[in-house]
Amino acid sequence: MAVAKLVFVVAFLAYPALVYFGLLYFEARFVALILVLAVAARLVFAKRRAGATKLAPQLLVSLGAAATIGFLALISNSKEFLKYYPVVMSVLMFVLFFASVLRPPTIIERIARMRTPELPPAAVRYTRTVTLVWCGFFVLNGSVSLYTCLAATMEIWALYNGLISYILMGVLFAGEFLIRGRVTRRHAHDQPSSDKA
Repeated sequence: MAVAKLVFVVAFLAYPALVYFGLLYFEARFVALILVLAVAARLVFAKRRAGATKLAPQLLVSLGAAATIGFLALISNSKEFLKYYPVVMSVLMFVLFFASVLRPPTIIERIARMRTPELPPAAVRYTRTVTLVWCGFFVLNGSVSLYTCLAATMEIWALYNGLISYILMGVLFAGEFLIRGRVTRRHAHDQPSSDKA
């Protein structure tokens, strides 16, 4: 099951490249059919793994978006529909992250508490800030992705959505990791000696 999940994750991350190269050799409806079948398979594996447990709403929404795009492309045989999946995912991620800011704990705080259940107030404020930064990233990324759908060539669309956006995400991850280390050390240094004991 873990291997199957990894395969699906890699496939969806490689979505822009798969669409680009798929359209070089096949009609849009065939590529769309592969997408729909991949969504169906992912849903089946997820249900088997979850058993009686409900599936995560985020998973259902993302799979639903992918299935909708796939069906529209399948019916119309238009590659244009296939290009909007990265945009939709950026919108969904923004909604998910921003909703957690409005109704805490934030996404980043939940992730942080998996490693450190007892977070100090300063850490909670920091995770909220990081969540807002990610919200900004998803707005920017979604906007550029939308531009590549509307005004760029297929090559530029695949390059940005299949490579550049992931590089930017990696840079943000790395930058946040470095800043987090500095903030953690500064917080530990500022604590009174009685608190450190």
